[in-house]
Amino acid sequence: MKNIVLVGFMGSGKTWVGKLIAERTGMPLLDMDSIIVERAGKSINEIFADEGEAHFRKLERELVQELAQTEGNIISTGGGIVLNPDNIADFEKTGLVVCLLVDAESVLDRVRNDDTRPLLAGDKEKAIVELLESRKPLYEAVTHKINTSGRPFPPVQTAEEVIALYNTFNS
Repeated sequence: MKNIVLVGFMGSGKTWVGKLIAERTGMPLLDMDSIIVERAGKSINEIFADEGEAHFRKLERELVQELAQTEGNIISTGGGIVLNPDNIADFEKTGLVVCLLVDAESVLDRVRNDDTRPLLAGDKEKAIVELLESRKPLYEAVTHKINTSGRPFPPVQTAEEVIALYNTFNS
């Protein structure tokens, strides 16, 4: 059984959609950020502060290589996973990669009170717009995409769309 790999900008709904898919399919959900935090013994903010973003991306890359070897999992990635094209290529070998697209306004609504995102320190709105704009071509390059902008919470419709895509892909 192939994996379902959810990619997309922070606040696009990867973790929530992953949880809903797991509930409906019985497949285990592997949240990459949670795994990295657990293994490092510190938060992502602390990893960024202590070792820098490059170190975090190295940990992320190593985990991609490990998880791409598995089968039958739902993998929720961090928003920056697309920065290294090898990550997407590796995941596509063993799974369906779905990018959850989102606009800046929806992201701001979803992460406004979230202080756990190191790349949004300072002016959140400005950081979201700039970061999203710089990564947009990378997200758009993913073959399978679902736009989650303005969708109601919880993201049941998005989860159902991913499952339908997976059933077609996995048959």
